[in-house]
Amino acid sequence: MSKSLDVKVPVKLMGKHVHEIRDPIHVFIRFDDDERRVIDSRPFQRLRHIHQLAMTYLVYPGASHKRFEHSLGVMELASKVYDVVMRRELPENLREYVRGKKPDFIPYWRSILRMAALCHDLGHLPFSHAAEAHLLPDGWSHERMTKEIILSDEMRQLWENMEPPLKPEAIAKLAIGPRKEKDLTYNDWESLLAEIITGDAFGVDRMDYLLRDSYHTGVGYGSFDHHRLIDTLCILKQPPTDEGEQSDHPVLGVEEGGLHAAEALPLARYFMFSQVYCHPVRRIYDIHLRDFLAEWQPRAKFPTNVEKYLGITDNEVMSAMLRAAGDPARAGHKYASRIMKHQHFKILYTTTPYDMNKNPDAAQAIFDAARNKFGDEHLRFDRFPPKDPAPDFPVLAQDGRTYSARSKSQVIQHIPMVVTDYVFIAPELRDEAREWLDTNRDRIIADSTETEETP
Repeated sequence: MSKSLDVKVPVKLMGKHVHEIRDPIHVFIRFDDDERRVIDSRPFQRLRHIHQLAMTYLVYPGASHKRFEHSLGVMELASKVYDVVMRRELPENLREYVRGKKPDFIPYWRSILRMAALCHDLGHLPFSHAAEAHLLPDGWSHERMTKEIILSDEMRQLWENMEPPLKPEAIAKLAIGPRKEKDLTYNDWESLLAEIITGDAFGVDRMDYLLRDSYHTGVGYGSFDHHRLIDTLCILKQPPTDEGEQSDHPVLGVEEGGLHAAEALPLARYFMFSQVYCHPVRRIYDIHLRDFLAEWQPRAKFPTNVEKYLGITDNEVMSAMLRAAGDPARAGHKYASRIMKHQHFKILYTTTPYDMNKNPDAAQAIFDAARNKFGDEHLRFDRFPPKDPAPDFPVLAQDGRTYSARSKSQVIQHIPMVVTDYVFIAPELRDEAREWLDTNRDRIIADSTETEETP
């Protein structure tokens, strides 16, 4: 463990020391000897050098936090959720699954869950999500890299030497989840535990990044009462459909008394996406970074060999970017220079409801016209893919019945979807381009609509 961590060893639990470190979100995060060995491992220590929010610190200077502390926080929250829901009565199919298992079944899977939560981000590229979609070979993602690292010889030695030994395949399954890993088969128990980490409704990965990103960016949008929310979580069946059908597949739900806390989570996510994650300057820095990496990396792709992959962090990228910014002969010079000298592309156009009423693809039409006028190299288009703003989940009523959160909650029903289309232009052309756009905007949008409607 790095000396920079405030580590204490207060007690022993089942023969293992319990260590604790201070954390600005969770006050203390505690872990045992086995977990400490994973934290001290080379793959996990690499996360000290992977920014959680890419280059967001150029917009929000406090956002210099890393995947390292986020992963510790996810582990802390995962076991809190597990402890709460395991104290409650399990649905019949899970009771049948657990019945007859060894006495250490529940604590064993608690260890698996904590390790999976701790390791769920091991496969992130430098600067996290900024480069992933374009700079990994087809079929690869940070989730797949996470699985490869968890199953690597280096990590297998750690899992096998634990007391009791942990199955790396089980850790990988929970860390990634069935939505991201189609090649693995999950039973109901494994799906439920994976949902604790990666679930859309109550995944602790989401809880921690909202709380942590909000804290470090200095905004209040990501705050919600996660203590109350976690205390009211339970395992429920999916609520009946409109046709009266009900699945026995167990999922995380919430007691009726925790519904307001549950509503606050997707609201916090909406505000963080609209105000922080989709901030236009943050988005264009990600684009410049991606363009730089595409020229800097051999064959414009990151390696998928685990050993080579672990050797690349933000540090290597920043070092290369600094050299490239000062040397026009180096690959990626023009993009590195824009980042280092804060000469990023500027907003030319962003979507407005008025224009979208006339043409839902107004931004694309303006981008295409601007490229024809000013040239590809001076324009960038950024479309943030819309996501489900508020996943549905079951709610346990006081009379013991369950209902769909969406059926009762006006908040869940009406949380808006974040839609952002940005057209960026080189700053030296912005004034000319704005004048051109003011003159031609209505014609461009109308002409595009006519073209689409032409048989």
